Amino acid sequence: MLDHVSDTLDFHALNAMLNLYDAEGRIRFDADRMAARQYFLRHVNQNTVFFHSLDEKLDYLVDEGYYEAEVLAAYPRAFLHRIWDAAFAKKFRFPTFLGAFKYYTSYTLRTRDGKRFLERYEDRVVMCALTLARGDEALAMAFMEEILSGRFQPATPTFLNAGKKSRGELISCFLLRMEDNMESIGRSINSALQLSRRGGGVALMLTNIREHGAPIKGIENQSSGVIPIMKLLEDSFSYANQLGARQGAGAVYLNAHHPDILRFLDTKRENADEKIRIKTLSLGVVIPDVTFELARRNAEMYLFSPHDVEKVYGVPFSEISVTEKYAEMVADKRIAKKKIGARAFFQTLAEIQFESGYPYIMFEDTVNRANPVAGRITMSNLCSEILQVNEASTYKEDLSYAHLGTDISCNLGSLNIAKTMDGADLGATVERAVRALTAVSEMSAIDSVPSVRRGNDESHAIGLGQMNLHGYLARERVHYGSPEGVEFTSVYFAAVAFHAIRASCALARETGERFRGFEQSSYASGGFFDKYTDRDWLPQSGTVAQLFAGIALPGRTDWAALKAEVMAHGLYNRNLQAVPPTGSISYINNSTSSIHPIVSKIEIRKEGRIGRVYYPAPFMTNDNLEYYRDAYEVGPEALIETYAAATEHVDQGLSLTLFFPAEATTRDINRAQILAWRKGIKTLYYVRLRQTALEGTEVEGCVSCTL
Repeated sequence: MLDHVSDTLDFHALNAMLNLYDAEGRIRFDADRMAARQYFLRHVNQNTVFFHSLDEKLDYLVDEGYYEAEVLAAYPRAFLHRIWDAAFAKKFRFPTFLGAFKYYTSYTLRTRDGKRFLERYEDRVVMCALTLARGDEALAMAFMEEILSGRFQPATPTFLNAGKKSRGELISCFLLRMEDNMESIGRSINSALQLSRRGGGVALMLTNIREHGAPIKGIENQSSGVIPIMKLLEDSFSYANQLGARQGAGAVYLNAHHPDILRFLDTKRENADEKIRIKTLSLGVVIPDVTFELARRNAEMYLFSPHDVEKVYGVPFSEISVTEKYAEMVADKRIAKKKIGARAFFQTLAEIQFESGYPYIMFEDTVNRANPVAGRITMSNLCSEILQVNEASTYKEDLSYAHLGTDISCNLGSLNIAKTMDGADLGATVERAVRALTAVSEMSAIDSVPSVRRGNDESHAIGLGQMNLHGYLARERVHYGSPEGVEFTSVYFAAVAFHAIRASCALARETGERFRGFEQSSYASGGFFDKYTDRDWLPQSGTVAQLFAGIALPGRTDWAALKAEVMAHGLYNRNLQAVPPTGSISYINNSTSSIHPIVSKIEIRKEGRIGRVYYPAPFMTNDNLEYYRDAYEVGPEALIETYAAATEHVDQGLSLTLFFPAEATTRDINRAQILAWRKGIKTLYYVRLRQTALEGTEVEGCVSCTL
């Protein structure tokens, strides 16, 4: 019956049938598969430029300035034929309509008038593989296999831009320090403009900026505080909007003990005065342990003048551990301070999150206790998963550098947990992903922001992420957040950590180069490996052991051998893992987003002129629906337990959104925050409350990670 209907309905109407049950009350998954087929027959095939041969296609795309000639010139033409033949021989098909639609609307190469397609999915995969392999035929073939199989998916900027002549950067997320002087403020705004126009999302740290009413050059009540800087940044991101392709995106982070913290939070209130209201800039708050302790005692919390702290300690406020120095700073009369109720602060925090979903939260002491490299982590990024050390720059009056510090860029890509578990060799997949991401780092040189370039060149930092945890667990009939689900997460992430470190050590051995500061890291001392050599991180339950059947997992003796290798040869990458909130790449990869539970069994997205598009959760059938409880049903406790199991093995952070039912209160949000802090979670991303009128509607994610 549906075969006949599919001949009369267009792909949009077929896709919409996902939202309508059949006569037996079952979801029409076959309608979506037919929608994908009709999309190709009626739209993609009819609007794709036809070439008689691969040679004709490549010559045309190079001659017309679509492809970078240098990428193809690095390989013999015979090899190009081999890799393209191998890719198309796999007969790749998009299993969902939205996956195909997202690829052809957001990623594939088009003619300059935007009307016709110049690439199939296989073409984009091969060009990405050739670009990242940089002339290494074996590596190019391996990258193609990993990407086309769905095991590894480069992040949007890499997958979108690799191999194209007219392209943006291969990375799209940056973190910048801002210091308490006009030169740093001016340079930071310029850097944000430069990065935003290249397609980057930018986070800036405001913790060191003196508060509203603070003295300037000894004259009282002169400083305007952080709010005017936030307004300048918001306007800057609005202006530098990537040629109108998408809105520029920025975030700002402020320590909870900064005197402007309540004014900072008030900018997101629904009824805020337009003079201070911040509409598009994301907010993040850095919270130390002492803040929770003060709230537990129902005590007042002191807010300290950053300018005075820097005068007393000789370093910026962000470089001070508020938890360690709190009593000392309270007692020091040289430091101007004011106080607010600690519980009132958390109540305000929950109120703002209730209204707007912001701010993100970074648990400062948790982050720094887990940091394996020297230096303090003082902020996170637009999606709250990047946690790296940076170094302040100083400037001359003409804004040239007196001292070139280091800022941060994010080189991201994710493994599809289901496909990786299905693959023949977990270790090989992780190593290839690390090498691909390292290539992104090595090929990126952001000369317009020298501090970002120096940071990237010295750290080779990458962020290997994960997606499709819920899809995999449900396929295997394991409930998300169950003891078995949490145990699987821990074992899997421990194995990924092992293979990522092993791959980075191999790169160090091959290149003879270590990341700057390796000698001061807990990798060099061996302390990082203690928790892995003191016990095994292997399956304990029969269910989880069965999931890993046939997959080699590292035991403590393997970790001990790796420890010796790392201490002898070092690591090439200062940072290795970060789990972002995967968006578009999840759809084209047929994955559940990141390691979150699904937001709905049938997700509803609004896609431009086409309107509503429906996306069925990966691997879902009418026979396994019970394993697809959505994030609101799963609840924050199970979500936090799952993320805590992963966090233990991730050197950076994980984007963790908390989901609450519509009837949740601010007290529920506070309880979840406290539980997350106690469980060792490093950062919290958005807070989402179910909205009954829009139930199942997709929540917009980080625009620097999605399209």
